[in-house]
Amino acid sequence: MVCALGAAVCFGTATVLQAVAARQAGPGAGGEAALLLRALRQWRYLAGLALDGLGFLFQIAALRSLPIYAVGAALAASLAVTAVVAARLLDVRLRGMEWGAVGVVCAGLAMLGLASGPEGGKEGSDTLRWVMLAVAVGLLLLGLAGGRLSGPARGLVLGLGAGFGFGVVEVSVRLIDSLAPTALLTNPATYALLIGGGAAFILLTSALQRGSVTTATAGMVIGETLGPAAIGVVWLGDRTREGMAWPAVLGFAVAVAGALALARFGEAPTAEPAEPIAAG
Repeated sequence: MVCALGAAVCFGTATVLQAVAARQAGPGAGGEAALLLRALRQWRYLAGLALDGLGFLFQIAALRSLPIYAVGAALAASLAVTAVVAARLLDVRLRGMEWGAVGVVCAGLAMLGLASGPEGGKEGSDTLRWVMLAVAVGLLLLGLAGGRLSGPARGLVLGLGAGFGFGVVEVSVRLIDSLAPTALLTNPATYALLIGGGAAFILLTSALQRGSVTTATAGMVIGETLGPAAIGVVWLGDRTREGMAWPAVLGFAVAVAGALALARFGEAPTAEPAEPIAAG
């Protein structure tokens, strides 16, 4: 659980840095891949990627000993970290309700930590591995075509896509049984992890750069928690401690609800427009 919370701290801080960098990259020709390349020229985005890499290592360690639902809820709680970091570094004022949401997230994670059992003992089928790879490829195609989307549903679609991509990463980590080079190269989950993670970054960068980022972040939280948690329980055997099923469900729901209440902190605040100079 300490590793899961460490991942949340890394991801939450990285979100603030990447949001600022994505805004500074600005709109331009070339689609979503070109947007990602422009963002990569920003030092804040690179620092965010470094934190994401560290957070990913923490995430892998957590997924090796905790059920997916517990890790997913902890990762959703990264929005609480984002809110606190944004308040500290970007002078964003948190209202009393938002500080309450941070407290709700912490309470939900405490309940979940007490109720969570060990990771499930099921290894997962080859069918599930291929399904994860197919989903990852589909999300990559969505990410490359994301610039053509328009309308109010754009932010939700991109956010859900990013969340599903991160969810593919969570599930794929559990589907990799051996780190031997031959086993990794022949395991579809390895490619699902790489493609799903890349697609999630492209979709998230697009969502942070334009559109309703609050909606996109809420979609991302839903996508990276509910689906992977269900897969972990149904197909990978994740369970709670004896007699602690309802506290685990309640803690999961409370943590995710608190994260959704903080969804606006997936977006870096824009600078206030300068007052126009009066003619004459």
